[in-house]
Amino acid sequence: MLDDKKIKNYSRIGSRATFGLVALELGEAIDNLMILTADVSTSAGLDRFKKAYPEKYLDVGIAEQNLIAVAAGLASEGYKVVTTTFAPFQTMRCCEQIKVNLGYMGHDVCMVGLASGVVLGTLGYTHCCIEDLSIMRSIPGLTVLSPADCGATAKAIEAAIGIDGPAYVRLTGGSRSNIVYESDFDFDIGRIIELKPGKEIALLATGTMVAASLKAAEFIETQLKVSVAVYDVHSIKPLDVELIKTVARNCKLIATIEEHSIVGGLGSAVSEVKTQIPRAAPQLLFGLSDHYGHGGDYSDLLKFAGLTAEKIADHVATQFNSLGY
Repeated sequence: MLDDKKIKNYSRIGSRATFGLVALELGEAIDNLMILTADVSTSAGLDRFKKAYPEKYLDVGIAEQNLIAVAAGLASEGYKVVTTTFAPFQTMRCCEQIKVNLGYMGHDVCMVGLASGVVLGTLGYTHCCIEDLSIMRSIPGLTVLSPADCGATAKAIEAAIGIDGPAYVRLTGGSRSNIVYESDFDFDIGRIIELKPGKEIALLATGTMVAASLKAAEFIETQLKVSVAVYDVHSIKPLDVELIKTVARNCKLIATIEEHSIVGGLGSAVSEVKTQIPRAAPQLLFGLSDHYGHGGDYSDLLKFAGLTAEKIADHVATQFNSLGY
């Protein structure tokens, strides 16, 4: 359960260190827990966990394919398994093992992708990850979660461990991250959360972009004098299809906003739903463009991609006006 102290502390330390604190709680609560890493104990905030629960911790070294294979084997013997490393290596380097050992075989493994998006932009695009939602949601049987803040990160990891079958939890943002949820809340896999009601425009966001969208909604309402809804799409797969259909039928413009490629992520998932609806609202896709840019500071990369509250608001307002409303 989230309380004010936890929420503030999680926000201060960021999603990676939050994962480490959540792991300590899970280690106490789950007897058959195993957490596996690929040489990232410090980066994942797990140094205290491996000292407190050495029998529940295994580092396979920089060998991500083995990480998934060993995890699947442990899961087949009844362990609750969590794997973690940086997002591009957690997902793309061992994609075949995830497909076969987890998706196809259905083992209960919760994968935690650290520092997804472009937060590690100073290390270049080798360490950025703008493809993981696309890849992971294409694997049958895999649950894909993208929490909005650090409190939601704790909720998502607990939810992912509690389900049958494999799951991927995508962590975005750095330290001193924005708080979206000021108090405890219900995190239900497959259910979109309405954070702000509105009629004319709907912003469907995931990960770090949820906080940016709440600010963007304020700017849009000031500019256009219309009401703007904001939704946290923390569950990319399964997707809340019925809510998306309702939004697409009732509003005048939809914007999907994600720290991910515009190809294959949240925007694509929403578009797939909209094809089932006659006369659905038009959709704007905010995300990283379909190419690899230069490395750089996190905030600069977001600005360049148009993923700031101000740029989102300006583009949405311009497009809404062009529709003739």
